Amino acid sequence: MQVMMEQRGGEKNVWSIVLAGGEGERVKPFVLRWLGRHRPKQYCTFVGTRSMFEHTLDRATQIASPKQTVVVAARHHRSEMRDQLFAHLTHKVIEQPVNRDTAAGLFLPLSYIRTLDPHALVVIQPSDHFIYPERRFVETVRHSVASAEAMPDRLLLLGVQPDRLETEYGWIQRGARLNGTSTYPVHAVSSFLEKPELAQADAALRSGGLWNTLVLTATVNALWKAGWTCFPDLMSLFERLCSAWGTPDEADVIEDVYREMPRHNFSSQLLQQVPERVAVLEMTGVLWSDWGKPERIAESIRRIGRRPAFPLDCLERPFVPNPVPQKAEEILASA
Repeated sequence: MQVMMEQRGGEKNVWSIVLAGGEGERVKPFVLRWLGRHRPKQYCTFVGTRSMFEHTLDRATQIASPKQTVVVAARHHRSEMRDQLFAHLTHKVIEQPVNRDTAAGLFLPLSYIRTLDPHALVVIQPSDHFIYPERRFVETVRHSVASAEAMPDRLLLLGVQPDRLETEYGWIQRGARLNGTSTYPVHAVSSFLEKPELAQADAALRSGGLWNTLVLTATVNALWKAGWTCFPDLMSLFERLCSAWGTPDEADVIEDVYREMPRHNFSSQLLQQVPERVAVLEMTGVLWSDWGKPERIAESIRRIGRRPAFPLDCLERPFVPNPVPQKAEEILASA
């Protein structure tokens, strides 16, 4: 352990985790029409010259150093991922042997960080979400790091103001003000709604609920304790793995624990169960979408005044470009 900590030197104990193990099933038919084969959406370049995965890596390494940025991905996506990692100096890539839902995908890289730096603070980002502009997002995340350091027992989520009814997103109901600044206030969470019914989403919208971006900042210790509270069967496996990181047995132990790995969903089986341990910071001035549907992809690109990198006839619904690109301020005011 002493050798591992010396490798860190005197750098801050902030780490980034990039979650890149999803399959993108909901946009699979659209991608097949476009590329003629399946490619998970995080590895697709829908606009510009970088994939969603590359955008997320770039954001992650503005928050933590490249050697303190950990990517978790599916083993069968190795060729897609490795091609896009070529230009990045990411310290650690961890491949899941199989998908065991979102809790395993998060606690796998967390167990690695806990072994090297048990007092670390982590910023966790999904790699398949659209975020614009990135500069404002990174600024908000840096404020979330400061807030999370001030309340190390809380898990701090970023939430965004909804602009419509949405039953496929998670919703956050805010409680009392905890800390933060006037520009970046942090609130307690009174409850979560995970993919609510239409009437529930309408009530959440009317009461000032926020969409859950699943961008999370927390200490390793707070996450580890929450994991033990909500799914001890999963955490006992990751405790076993912690002692194997950096040893010749590392790969074999990952295989062994994944043979027994239960399926647990991080949102519904952790966040929703312990809202008293969670806080939320509202992210303003940022256009965010999970891009789980082709129409969301098209709408986001339209709103920033760009042309997509895919042929328009791949969309089931017609794409209507903005005749005049909006200024960023106008886009964000309407987001």
